[in-house]
Amino acid sequence: MNKRFPMPMPFGWFCIGYADELATGKVKTIHYFDRDMVLFRTEGGDLGLTDPYCPHLGAHLGHGGEVVGESIRCPFHHWTYDTQGNVTDVPYAKRIPPKAEKTSCLLSYPVQEKNQAIWAWYHPDNSEPLYDIQEHAETNNSEWMPLERYDWSFDSCPQEIGENGVDAAHFKYIHGQDNVPLGETKYDGITRESRVVGKHKSPDENGVEREFDTTYEVTQYGAGQKWVRFTGMAEYLLMVYVTPVNSEQLELRFAFTHPKKYQQGSYAYSLCRAAIEDNLGDTGVDDDIPIWHYKTYREDPLLCDGDGPIMRFRKYFEQFYAEGPQGGKKQQSNAA
Repeated sequence: MNKRFPMPMPFGWFCIGYADELATGKVKTIHYFDRDMVLFRTEGGDLGLTDPYCPHLGAHLGHGGEVVGESIRCPFHHWTYDTQGNVTDVPYAKRIPPKAEKTSCLLSYPVQEKNQAIWAWYHPDNSEPLYDIQEHAETNNSEWMPLERYDWSFDSCPQEIGENGVDAAHFKYIHGQDNVPLGETKYDGITRESRVVGKHKSPDENGVEREFDTTYEVTQYGAGQKWVRFTGMAEYLLMVYVTPVNSEQLELRFAFTHPKKYQQGSYAYSLCRAAIEDNLGDTGVDDDIPIWHYKTYREDPLLCDGDGPIMRFRKYFEQFYAEGPQGGKKQQSNAA
């Protein structure tokens, strides 16, 4: 716990990098969820994510460890472990120790590769995944552009980032937008969906003013995955990934893509570029970050009728805390 945020780290699938950042046969030490971990890719292309310390005598697998076939090899005595943490070889022993034959002895974490990103499942009790990751067809479509990626690291927690989307008033006073319709919002289990459908007048590529049907869809799926789809005058997809480093710090990633048919200089291309710029810079996340970085959490905020459905969003997000939004603090206090 910390003084700014009473919430523990939420559980779920979280982006820990992009697939092209980890080549075949490579080993990488990472730190998320207040844990050191070792990420590696086997020669067959499978991902492994494990505790960093060898169960034998404690050597760090991320410092000198190597991929050998489908296993990671400890730099100390060359014990090897597969992606599930099972011992696959002890080169100087006649047999694998009986204890290691019965069960995996190196703690491993669920890890997947989807949407060109690498995802790790975090749960404070190391429980198995309770849901899957949503895949986006655009990220596996050769007719869509390679991801345009941005990332930031600052002090905050995932709930604060998600809550920003329902904080209607801040769009005017932080981003200078006079009218931000929240649209129709639905909550269904771990999913929160907002959909705004309307008409927008704008000059087309020939300078003739036209009325376009537009749809703006925002989906939050679990604590770490969110995306925005826009269709109408043009199409684009924005993926938003929030990953806790610890209870006080996080990494935020934005990844954009749009159809390749929008050639540079075209009307649709200019609309997509404008949308990207709107999500960044002074009209976007760059103005949010200083607020997030320094603000504190008000458990019982003084709200007014123009603030937006903040408390409803908080109720939705509570489900991602294994011990409740206070991390068991309230329950323990009441029991005492």
